Formats: sequence, C-alpha cells, structure tokens
Amino acid sequence: MNVNITEKAATFMRRMIRFNGGAGDSGFRLVVSPGGCSGFNSSFTVEAAPLQGDAVLDTNGVKIFLPAESRIMLEGVTVDFSDNAMSTGLSFINPNAQSCACSSSGTGAPPPSAKISIASIQRRH
Repeated sequence: MNVNITEKAATFMRRMIRFNGGAGDSGFRLVVSPGGCSGFNSSFTVEAAPLQGDAVLDTNGVKIFLPAESRIMLEGVTVDFSDNAMSTGLSFINPNAQSCACSSSGTGAPPPSAKISIASIQRRH
C-alpha cells in the first residue's frame, strides 16, 4: 500500500484518538470513496480496533484503519493536515487526479487535492 501520511496529519490523527479516549489498539479509521471534483468523499472515526476487512497502516506513530475501497482510492496519495483561516482538516494530494471543469473561475481544473473538515468527525460511544 503506497500511502504517505505527513507528520502534520499523523499529529492530528493521534490527537483525535487521544481526545476520543483512545487507548492501546485504538486507531483512526479513514473512509474514502469516489466523488467530488477532486475525486474524494471522506469521513473518519476513532475506533477501538479495526473493523472486519480493514487493513491497518501503522505510520508516524498512529494506527490508521483503512477499508478496502479506501485503500484503492488512496494508492499513491499523500494525506496532509492544514489549519488556516480558510479551512481546517485533512487534505488529500493526489498526483493521479484527473482534471475536471468544475472550477467557478473558468481557469481550468482545481488542484488535485481534497479537504475533509474536522466537522465530519463521528464519535463512537
């Protein structure tokens, strides 16, 4: 599996696990599916253990649980984290993304990346 998780993204994921009471084998479950102009629709949860069918990617000190479809979508992608005045959340930099004509400026395709807001967090009880 060729997925790059930046240190900023890993730090965010570790914090989410810790803030959700994660212990020991807890991990960050990242679900990515096709959609949107950038090619990604995404959500994430903190889980005590991987769900059936999840692969575990242990990188930068964080366990990331990835379902099969997510593994396919994230092949060759870099997962980063940004926190600025415009947005806060994970970003997916996909060098293989195809361009589309959905840019409102009419200047061509958007950059090959997608954002996932921290507002999409689903808390498990």
